[in-house]
Amino acid sequence: MSKVLVVEDSLTDAAIVKDLLEKEGIEVSLAANVSDGYRKAMGIKPDLILLDLMLPDGSGFDLCARVKQEVSLSKTIVVIFSIKDNMEDITRAFQLGADDYIIKPPLPEFLVRKIRLYLGMR
Repeated sequence: MSKVLVVEDSLTDAAIVKDLLEKEGIEVSLAANVSDGYRKAMGIKPDLILLDLMLPDGSGFDLCARVKQEVSLSKTIVVIFSIKDNMEDITRAFQLGADDYIIKPPLPEFLVRKIRLYLGMR
């Protein structure tokens, strides 16, 4: 079973994404901040991290960089999931190693399809 870690401080957004992905047979864990996100990533070794940028204890950019530098998480796909839609943030995310950048709010079908593709679930 594929594992996704959703790092999102909005409980509503996190619950919606969790519900969508669990209906696809994907195991979903949630974290509401950078420190919890890193701790959970190290513990569960997710296949994919869906990562908000604006978190209460720091930036999703920092977590993206830490994940991409961590050898044990080197195969983890990091998808930024943010309301921030400017080229500066998008460019920075890719420079830090993000694999994709999805601007909120996407159509639910679009989000599920993208994640399924990344997880090899066609």
